[in-house]
Amino acid sequence: MNWFEALVLGLIQGLTEFLPVSSSGHLEIAKSLFGVNTDTSFYFTIVVHGATVLSTIVVFWKEILKLITGLFKFKQNEEISYIFKILLSVIPVLIVGILLKDPIESLFNGNLLFVGLMLLVTSLLLALAHFLQGRAKSIGYRDAFIIGIAQAIAVIPGISRSGFTIATGLLIGNKKDEIARFSFLMVLIPVIGANILEMISGDLSVNSTGFGILAIGFLAAFISGYVACRWMISLVRRSKLIWFSVYCAIIGLLSIILG
Repeated sequence: MNWFEALVLGLIQGLTEFLPVSSSGHLEIAKSLFGVNTDTSFYFTIVVHGATVLSTIVVFWKEILKLITGLFKFKQNEEISYIFKILLSVIPVLIVGILLKDPIESLFNGNLLFVGLMLLVTSLLLALAHFLQGRAKSIGYRDAFIIGIAQAIAVIPGISRSGFTIATGLLIGNKKDEIARFSFLMVLIPVIGANILEMISGDLSVNSTGFGILAIGFLAAFISGYVACRWMISLVRRSKLIWFSVYCAIIGLLSIILG
């Protein structure tokens, strides 16, 4: 992997992790077009995912600090209730990760036809959320679990995690500001957990990617992730998801044609 490929892949990871267009789908398309097999770059994958996690923490540092402070009050409060909702939302993706790990990994094989079809599914759900939003209400425990199911489905390449979770929240009637924040905070535990497992199971004695390449990928993913995260919050508030539905439909059709 050269510096340009690291820059492009880092930008794609950062932007598409938060925008509702499927980071996994776009990375599969990029690998196919550039002939880059990012699966062989163990460290690069860890680094760019870590960069997007860090960008989320930077954007929501006040909310995260508030949750931690509330947790250490050691009594029932709004912060502890919110943490329980996040933990509840993690259960479905945890089950999928344990029981369906191999079948899910087999989907990441550069099949652009499949990725294109899943991007069309993402496009459809975003369109439905735009036209069929439910009444505005706060996120309850039942809502958190349903949104968690949406996150579990989004492990499929071409299905946007942020798109599916935010659209699902809007369809079941959650407030726009709340669902955007919840969607980005709920992903921290699965991503950090997955990275730790990869580091434990991976061969840490072999590093085929130079420090400069890793640094470029990290900075590209962090900066683009930070911008995309803040932009996405604004877009959800202004109900602009329909344009991403159109985008996913176009990219999905192009992927099907290429596939």
